[in-house]
Amino acid sequence: MIPSAFDYAAPTTVEEALGLLSAADEAGDEVKVLAGGQSLIPVMKLRLADPSLVIDLGRIPSLSGITDDGDFLTIGAMTTHHVMETDPLLATHLPLLQMAAGTVADPQVRHRGTFGGALVHADPAGDMLAPVLATGATFTVSGPNGQRSVDAADFFQGYFTTAVEDGEILTSIKVPKYTGWGAHYEKFTRVAQQWSIVAVAAMVRIQDGVIAEARLGLTNMASTPLRATATEAALAGCALTQEAIAAACAHAAEGTEPASDLNGDAEYRRHLVQVVAKRAVMKAAGLQPDGLKRTRE
Repeated sequence: MIPSAFDYAAPTTVEEALGLLSAADEAGDEVKVLAGGQSLIPVMKLRLADPSLVIDLGRIPSLSGITDDGDFLTIGAMTTHHVMETDPLLATHLPLLQMAAGTVADPQVRHRGTFGGALVHADPAGDMLAPVLATGATFTVSGPNGQRSVDAADFFQGYFTTAVEDGEILTSIKVPKYTGWGAHYEKFTRVAQQWSIVAVAAMVRIQDGVIAEARLGLTNMASTPLRATATEAALAGCALTQEAIAAACAHAAEGTEPASDLNGDAEYRRHLVQVVAKRAVMKAAGLQPDGLKRTRE
């Protein structure tokens, strides 16, 4: 289908974009902010969204790129998935985000789709939400009253709903470094390039031959991404054995509310997340799923 007619604006600064949002709000116009367009454009073609104005953020250079800010990396909201999957800073300090970015759809989508666009879209099956939650990132949101920071735990509020309010724009994401941690994003799908039926974002810190600390995020196990806090607690001090890791990951479904759909019912997902969590933790710890031999030190 073809979208309805709409006006188009391409500001070159955040301030200009916010001004356009404010003017549209005062006029009572429906407005949509365009990032990479991989979600918005299909929805507009189906006329599930029918804005009178589209504001394209693609010409604002300050919204793109990855910078080293000491104990954190700051990622511009308009940074593409392709840049993230190839960036050396992420490879060194945040490999979990890099791995997850490399699983998003296909190369064409990854070259156009943006980190911030995926996060604001807030599809619970999206691959970038759980890794951001697991890392404890902080979101910088700009609006008519200036900037404000939102913790990852408070950012995702429901299906396709975030803390970004009308008249505001997500500008960057500040993520703590996890240099030296093992990481893996394990995604379960029936066919290639499908949305995750279940996925687990895992990071582990190995010390003295055991898992000293773990952080796990769950994809598509509720209306928002979740931390697997019970499994995180069980993994603290866990031996690097299949039995110990499996016992810890048996708690992965606790506190979840998965949906039932054509890909599987809720009970199937509760079982599946335990299996996927075990695989993710093992790989993050440098273990092979079959023989459980360390693949790196």
